[in-house]
Amino acid sequence: MAKLVVFGGTGYAGGRIGTEALRRGHEVVGVARHPGAVPEGVEAVQGSLHDEDFVARVAKDADVIVVATPARALDGEKLLDAVPALARIAREHDVRLSFVGGAGSLHVAEGGPRLIDTPEFPDEYKEEAGNHAEVLYLLREQPEDLDWFYVSPAAEFGAWIPGERRGGFRLGGDVLVTDENGKSHIGGDDFATAYVDEIEDPKHRRARFTVAY
Repeated sequence: MAKLVVFGGTGYAGGRIGTEALRRGHEVVGVARHPGAVPEGVEAVQGSLHDEDFVARVAKDADVIVVATPARALDGEKLLDAVPALARIAREHDVRLSFVGGAGSLHVAEGGPRLIDTPEFPDEYKEEAGNHAEVLYLLREQPEDLDWFYVSPAAEFGAWIPGERRGGFRLGGDVLVTDENGKSHIGGDDFATAYVDEIEDPKHRRARFTVAY
């Protein structure tokens, strides 16, 4: 059994990851600015990933830190700003660091442009997607003794299109995964399944992977 600390534990992705981990018998601490809405069975803790002392306290007996928070600036602080301290603390406590990322940094084809750089990418999502991409690039620059993984969902993913649990999905690397109709999508429960699979059976050390139907 592993102990997970989930930042963004009340959110769409973080809540589902916590629920899936609980279902498999893991211990889950859900961290949020307003933690009252964490899933049943999750230990609710109020805190911020920008508070280094707090992160160090919750990390010291954790196995995995899950970061499932928005990447854009909130109250003047971006997710990117917290990454150096998160990386240092994870190394100090031998904790695996993981992130729910974005699809924007995926390439539309091998050798092709990133999704965020295509004309079709909506302007209103560029700030969030761009910040998630910067987090990934910074992770790749961290020392080799930091164990991390970063999961990009399919292009269509979120509370507005939750879908039904299918129990099946495909994994990819840095290229967008699409179905036979050219659609890239994944439901929240199946995304969480893939995420917890990686925690239980690590196959993507210091790597990004993507999940789609």
